[in-house]
Amino acid sequence: MSKVDFLYLSEQEMIKAGVLDSKGCVDTIEEVFRLLSRGDYIMGGPKENSHGVMMWFPEEKRFNMPLAGPDRRFMAMIAYLGGKFNICGEKWYGSNVENPRLRKLPRSILMVMLNDPETSAPLALMSANLISAMRTGAVPGVAARHLAKSDASTAGIVGAGVISKATLLAINAGRPNIRTAWVYDIVEEKSRNFVKEMAEHDIKVNVAASLEECVRNSDVIAVATAGKNIVRIEENWLKEGVLLETSGALNVPDSFCLNNKIVVDNWKMHQEWREEGLASAGGLDAMTWAPTQQVIKLQVAGKIDENKDIANLGDVIEDKVPGRENDKEKIFFLAGGMPVHDIAWGKMVYNMAKEKNLGVNLNLWEEPHWF
Repeated sequence: MSKVDFLYLSEQEMIKAGVLDSKGCVDTIEEVFRLLSRGDYIMGGPKENSHGVMMWFPEEKRFNMPLAGPDRRFMAMIAYLGGKFNICGEKWYGSNVENPRLRKLPRSILMVMLNDPETSAPLALMSANLISAMRTGAVPGVAARHLAKSDASTAGIVGAGVISKATLLAINAGRPNIRTAWVYDIVEEKSRNFVKEMAEHDIKVNVAASLEECVRNSDVIAVATAGKNIVRIEENWLKEGVLLETSGALNVPDSFCLNNKIVVDNWKMHQEWREEGLASAGGLDAMTWAPTQQVIKLQVAGKIDENKDIANLGDVIEDKVPGRENDKEKIFFLAGGMPVHDIAWGKMVYNMAKEKNLGVNLNLWEEPHWF
């Protein structure tokens, strides 16, 4: 049969299907980490671990191209994921931090395409802002499930944006005993709105007057900020037994990286970033957007042994390497985001949408004109 149809899912339909199910998303992303550890996945590039292909705009006027700006880019992220998912897909998006201020649009606008891995035929095209936010938040939720100390009860949220909302819900889903949080954002109104929204989920959030207050009061700290100013956290602010998590650029003293356990989402992907940085005109210093920039620079300088000092979260979950070994050690978890997570949660929501008869069926062709 040569007819090809696919499902289109709007954001409203994604919500009805269950894209905002934090517990379901955390469980799904945990399974993805298991598959990463087993090697049952492929991402882009010759080494099968590329984050994606990123396009930055020029600093100076060139034809009618947009000019560079903070986080002003387009990106295509492709992957295959095995296991129960058995899916190929792509996340495609553009990002412009001026969108909320100038156009009342999200900073990034995202779509996910799912494809049959055998035929390559499209299965679904879906609104993906919520897929991306939920899977990004789910990663620190999975990390908290496996790396937070046994009596962790308080989360610290740095940045009160969309990703932080998904992150706190995921941390609570991963470790339900964490029902109290502190939030800090340079815009206090955003923090207060964050408090109100989290109260609807029965999570008590306190507004911190400073970044330091937020950090000092927290057992699990999640950083999700964007823009030119990179957050700096001092080591003496961090509690004994803390889990510090970041999904974006973060600066800490080198000593914190050198003296504490480092766990990442997928070091092979960060090795790809390292090679790209070393080959670029700006070198590793230009990788300001990479959460592991500081760790990579220390590794290249010979101060961190990537084979001994850096663990993958999937390997911790699969019991291949130790995770937390006691409630006193401090752990630094860094995640850069991977398309395997987007297509995994996309596939699960697609399945739920089909069960609920949601979406619009679109026809690619009744039969191909040429083949």
